[in-house]
Amino acid sequence: MNDAKVVAEKLLQANAVKLSPENPFTWASGWKSPIYCDNRSVLSYPFIRDFIKSEMCNVLFEQFGEADALAGVATAGIAWGALAADQLKLPFLYVRPKPKDHGLGNQIEGRYEPGQKIVVIEDLVSTGKSSLQAVDALVAAGLEIVGMVSIFTYDFAVAKEAFEARGLKYHPLTSYPMLLELAQEKGMIQPEQAVQLLQWREDPANWTGV
Repeated sequence: MNDAKVVAEKLLQANAVKLSPENPFTWASGWKSPIYCDNRSVLSYPFIRDFIKSEMCNVLFEQFGEADALAGVATAGIAWGALAADQLKLPFLYVRPKPKDHGLGNQIEGRYEPGQKIVVIEDLVSTGKSSLQAVDALVAAGLEIVGMVSIFTYDFAVAKEAFEARGLKYHPLTSYPMLLELAQEKGMIQPEQAVQLLQWREDPANWTGV
């Protein structure tokens, strides 16, 4: 199993995660958020990138050894899926949000055969909507989804419920609660702030700040 605390540490080292409870970020959805996670930046740090890749491969090997191929969710899951597939010597696919409007019109890129067992690779999970859209596209193509792995999850109840309803086995390398625990240890946030930040996770749509 992977060490969620060390993964959170590496994300902080790469400045992939920023906590700003006093001046929250605004997501595309309009939600106010005290955290911004950009795992794309980790790709620019070779040693951290290699560590995250190794942690992901450990989980894939231990939890999803039956996988025939990996499928990255475009765009941020593509690089991580390709890195892991290369390490494990597995075929790799990626899934667009929707079919191309030109060329072959593919939504799934890569070679595959119906019935293959697939693990979906994400960089992070918030509500789980984009992840399940990718799952639906793969299932429609006749592929069997055996699970999903991501680097980070906000650990929203809505995502957990959606995955459970679909029977989707999911394993994040680290999570928002673990990140807050580490941030407290490092003195980045105070205990009272941590309580408020955990409250954001319970109802992010209506959170207005600390």
